[in-house]
Amino acid sequence: MTYASFSCKAPARSRLARICGRAAALAALLTLIGGVSGCAKLKARDLLNKGVAAFKNGQYDAAIENFKEAKDTDPTLLNARLYLATAYATEYIPGAPSPENQARGNQAVTEFKEVLETYPDNLSAIDGVGSILFQMAGTPFDEKKFNESRTYHQKHIELRPQDPEPYYWIAVIDWTFAYRTNRELRLDYNKNNIKKQIKDTDALPASLRPEYVSKCSTIVDEGINDLQKAIQIRSDYDDAMGYLNLLYRLKADMVESADERNNLEKQADDLLDKIKEIKQRRLEQPQSAT
Repeated sequence: MTYASFSCKAPARSRLARICGRAAALAALLTLIGGVSGCAKLKARDLLNKGVAAFKNGQYDAAIENFKEAKDTDPTLLNARLYLATAYATEYIPGAPSPENQARGNQAVTEFKEVLETYPDNLSAIDGVGSILFQMAGTPFDEKKFNESRTYHQKHIELRPQDPEPYYWIAVIDWTFAYRTNRELRLDYNKNNIKKQIKDTDALPASLRPEYVSKCSTIVDEGINDLQKAIQIRSDYDDAMGYLNLLYRLKADMVESADERNNLEKQADDLLDKIKEIKQRRLEQPQSAT
């Protein structure tokens, strides 16, 4: 073997040895990382289970800390994120003005929205953020939050049009707006007509009807249609029937003739009778063993 041939082959073998050494080191590192990752996932699941147990026992603060740690340990653990958002939402008290309470509501919204950034079609997160926004919008009244809540219920309908609940919630939002407007019109009228007061059960004065129709006819009709869809899907949906009864009564304040008003009020009364029948039937059904 010549010196030249040796000098060419020796570096090649040396380079191959270095490559093999690096490959072996990399394989060992990947094995170590895989082991660490596996341990992290196991730890996160253990924290999730502890959080679920605390949540079921009503220990929401402890549950939140477990869910937060589980999320930090394994950011891919979807249930930890959903439970964390749900725990924040559960601790939120609708209408309570304290900064701590508002922070819980905002944290719930943030956590649900973070889930949707990765899983945009996750119905649990869609329903969760729609629900907490609705709760936060009530007191003080926040039209923007109500409308944002509506968009999430509409998203649910796009994904699962056979589910009755999102139709119900959109209709409840419609009723909230229409009832608030009706109430404000009546209060203003009574302030300006001290000697001619109207009761809540009285028809809206004809002078106020055009303004009420202009502001609310679209949402009242939408709410009625959505509740009818919900009841078509679930024939014993008594909560939907309750709000349909209320929307028929608001619709009665928009019509001109007494006959139209009487017809709408009769439909509302018939729904109340139907609700009573459904509730009575449920009471008579044998209770399943627990």
